[in-house]
Parts: sequence; structure tokens; C-alpha cells
Amino acid sequence: MWTGALLSLVILMVAMGAASIVAERTRRSGFVDGIWALATGVAALTLILALPAPVERPLVVALLVAIWAVRLGRHIVGRTLGSGADDSRYAALRREWGARAPRRLFLFLQMQAIAGWLLALAAAAAAARIGPLGGQDALGGAITLLAILGEWWADRTLAAFRRDSPGEVCDRGLWGWSRHPNYFFEWLFWIGIAAIGIGGFDGRTALVLIAPISIYGLLVHVSGIPPLERQMLESRGEAFRVYQARVSAFFPRPPKADQAESQRDSTR
Repeated sequence: MWTGALLSLVILMVAMGAASIVAERTRRSGFVDGIWALATGVAALTLILALPAPVERPLVVALLVAIWAVRLGRHIVGRTLGSGADDSRYAALRREWGARAPRRLFLFLQMQAIAGWLLALAAAAAAARIGPLGGQDALGGAITLLAILGEWWADRTLAAFRRDSPGEVCDRGLWGWSRHPNYFFEWLFWIGIAAIGIGGFDGRTALVLIAPISIYGLLVHVSGIPPLERQMLESRGEAFRVYQARVSAFFPRPPKADQAESQRDSTR
């Protein structure tokens, strides 16, 4: 077990080291997140497929993780290839780091490797739950598939909006209910994996829960929403402030009526 855990960590550290080189050479840091998704999937599969029999649950979790990794990695890499600009979040970090940017980026991505490793460990822990497949697995699988579909739909809607209305703030479809529906569904995927793996109060269940807890913290408080919204405020200004006031940051819910509409309603 420990050999597999170490191997999965090495896979991620090497992949993210390579990602830092790719980002420096191409000045398209968007490749970083695509490489991270694919490497996290490979690391998880390395752990899951080494689990002893019975193999039914490991195969189910392996399939779900593979679909997640390939879809997300393909989307991000494709988006990066289609764009001539650097990822705004990483561009801001480069400006902040100055001459130390290559070294700081390498270290930053090694931290992302550790985050991906925790997700891989959590997926393997979920796959290792003892017992026959049943309703709990069906529920968790349904949540993960809903999350993959929701994230795909959010990404597709945003891409279409950017083609039709470049420079504007997207509030179409899911983006009218959450400012970051792709992040929400990313978190929901790991909720589904946790739903498959939870069983009793033990170390394995605690490891399973690391995934949704850590991914929520990273997306909502560290490397997801905060830097992206700072960039959006700089580039979209007042239009994004109005959007912030009206639409939930993370959890989807009906948008608030804007002030002008509320005033009109109150005078009727």
C-alpha cells in the first residue's frame, strides 16, 4: 500500500514539475490545470487498480475518476490551445513574483501535486470500502455523473457566451445561479466519491472525507474563487460588482433581483 501511495505521489510531483516547464516555455499557464487533472487521475488509478479483490467497487470508482480526469483535462488543454493569452491567475502571480517566478511557480505546483495526491488517496479509500455493491454506490455514482454533466454544461455555456459576447459578464444558464458553477460541480464530484466510500467511523472514512473538504477549501478560499474574482473585478469593473451582488458565489440558487428591478416592482 505504501509503495503505491509513494508511486502516486511521485507521478504527481513529476507531472507538475513538467507542467512548470511547459508553462515557462509556452507562457500559457492554462496547461498547468489540465496536466494536474490528468496526473491526478493517473495517480488515483494507480492506487485503485492495485487494490485486492473484490474488484467491483474499485472498477466503478476507477471508471468515474477516469471520466472526470479525461473530461476536465481535455477541456482545459483544449481551451488553452484555443487561447493566445496566459491564464489570468497565473499571469498575476508572475507579476507578483517577478524574477523569482520560475522557482516560485515550481514550488507552487508541487503544492498542487500534494493536493492532487490527497484526492487520489481519498478515491482509493472510497474504492476500498468492504461489501457488495448496492444503493450507496448507486447514489454516489449518480452524484458523480450529475457533477460531470453539470460541469460540462457550465463550461460549454461559458465558452459559447465568450464567443457571442466577448468582454461581458456571463450570467447565462447555470451562471445566473452561481458565479462559479464549474467549481461547484467539481466539489460535487468529490461529494459523490465520498458517498460511495463512507462506512463507519474509522481512518479509511476519514481519508475519504479529505477530498470534498480539501477541494472546497481550495476552490472557495485559496486558488479558485478569490484570485479569479480579483481578476474579474479588474477587467469587468462595475458590471462584475453588480453580478456579485445578484448571484451566489458558489452554491447555486435563484439570483436576487437587481436594485433597479426591485425599485420598479415597489412602485407598481
